[in-house]
Amino acid sequence: MRNRQTLILVILMTLISICAAHSQQIKKNSPVFSKVVYEGNDQVYQEYPLREGEFYNPILQGCYPDPSITSKGEDYYLVCSSFSMFPGVPLFHSVDLVNWTQIGHVLDRKSQLKVEHGGISAGIYAPDILYNPYNETFYMITTQFAGGMGNIVVKTKDPKQGWSDPVKLDFGGIDPALFFDEDGKAYVVHNDAPDPGKEQYTGHRVIKIWEYDVEADQVIKGTDKIIVDGGVDITEQPIWIEAPHIYKKDGRYYLMCAEGGTGDWHSEVIFVSDSPKGPYVPAPGNPILTQRYFAKDRENKVDWAGHADLVLGPDDQYYGVFLGIRPNDKDRVNTGRETFILPVDWSGEFPVFENGLIPLEPRLKMPGGVTKNKTGQDGFFPNGNFTYKEEFNSNQLDFRWIGLRGPREDFISLDKEGLHIHPFGVNIKEVKPTSTLFYRQQHKDFSFTASMEYQPRAENELAGITCLQSEEFNYVFGVTKTGNDFHVLLERTEDGVSRIIASRKLTFNGPVQLRVQAEGDDYLFSYALPGADFVSLGGPVSGDILSTNVAGGFTGNLIGLYATTVNDAKPD
Repeated sequence: MRNRQTLILVILMTLISICAAHSQQIKKNSPVFSKVVYEGNDQVYQEYPLREGEFYNPILQGCYPDPSITSKGEDYYLVCSSFSMFPGVPLFHSVDLVNWTQIGHVLDRKSQLKVEHGGISAGIYAPDILYNPYNETFYMITTQFAGGMGNIVVKTKDPKQGWSDPVKLDFGGIDPALFFDEDGKAYVVHNDAPDPGKEQYTGHRVIKIWEYDVEADQVIKGTDKIIVDGGVDITEQPIWIEAPHIYKKDGRYYLMCAEGGTGDWHSEVIFVSDSPKGPYVPAPGNPILTQRYFAKDRENKVDWAGHADLVLGPDDQYYGVFLGIRPNDKDRVNTGRETFILPVDWSGEFPVFENGLIPLEPRLKMPGGVTKNKTGQDGFFPNGNFTYKEEFNSNQLDFRWIGLRGPREDFISLDKEGLHIHPFGVNIKEVKPTSTLFYRQQHKDFSFTASMEYQPRAENELAGITCLQSEEFNYVFGVTKTGNDFHVLLERTEDGVSRIIASRKLTFNGPVQLRVQAEGDDYLFSYALPGADFVSLGGPVSGDILSTNVAGGFTGNLIGLYATTVNDAKPD
């Protein structure tokens, strides 16, 4: 018996030793990123420094689109679309609508988010967050275009303590939102296609409403009804009526929707009814928010405004969050759709976004009673021009770092050396989870510098940084090996076709620093060896493929720390 126990112990110790050696081997082949510095320097923030009692718009710079907001007491919670980013649905908290902290993500588990096989612009669309005071529960309802999920709802008693697994909802369409009435009844509104055979033109959509069973977390079959057909005036063939929300004020029901698509004809419109199920009558002054009527070459342009949600602020005035864009000098959208806010005047019958029908300004007055702008301090999310430094010396990653199609924890580890990325056998151009840790581009003019310790062992290995609009439109700037030589190279992929812009032989004597800088549409990739200055590779290149104008889709440029063992980028 004793000999048998000894044998088992020897086998266990051997296995542990092999696993430890294997772990060290993986670690040795993995790039280590010890420092990242992101610095934004947009001209608009230099020209418009904040004065006392002001804050900047947008409140969330970079790809934080389709905002939705709710409140419980003095606490405000805001969520945004995340598409195939993982974790999904970034979640922010504030007590004053000025200073925001990211407290996590709503969908942070594989059981909630099944985007492993979705293109970057698949996944999570237009989440709606709402607090139900009648059962003291928070709900997040959204459309998940991946994994056979469709429309789903999750809920929690405390947004800071995690959310339930999703319940699949039994209806089609997109952009669902919940409404809880005072009589205990609940409803879901959403965008859908017209009834079969009744589509009148391309972009013709309808808004439907269903009664919702709060106990079963499911729509009640047979209660669906079309409450808006086409939009404000169907004779004008309005397109893409979507993102509906219902609000109740003074005993009447107000339905607010986006209309015109999320591009340059985007707007927000409002309807009113005496019943949650209609009929709804459009306001005579629609739209109540848009930027579509102004000169295309205006200074400090904000465009595409719409897809809004309303909340009562700390000063008892309404506010609306909505998406907008800040295009660069070539009118390209590299920072993606961002989250803006405006006060809303609801002193009359219908709400109107204050200054939402004139060119938007970069500065806003803080809500009444709010005395301190702490953005960028004490853990509050920064905006304006700022520098973000990350040395990966904490046990927990900042929530701004995200994966694509899969959890960050599947390919990273943190220790005293820094961030280790354990490479997958997946290329950045594949529609699979990649071993890439991403940070959103948040300025038109920025620099992103990463310090990397890495020596590839074979031609199929590469590590470095990537600028990615999608799997078919991206730049890869990294270190690989050819024969016995190391090379740094820059690869451009456009519409799925890749070519090497430039490459250069490297002689390693320690960590290499990799940098991407942008001034509007001009991007410059450069590297530096220890004790040496930065050297550009390939000269300025166009950021066109990093814009939604060229690449399509709904995201902004993501800057990634990337590693792969199936590299196909070969030096010239």
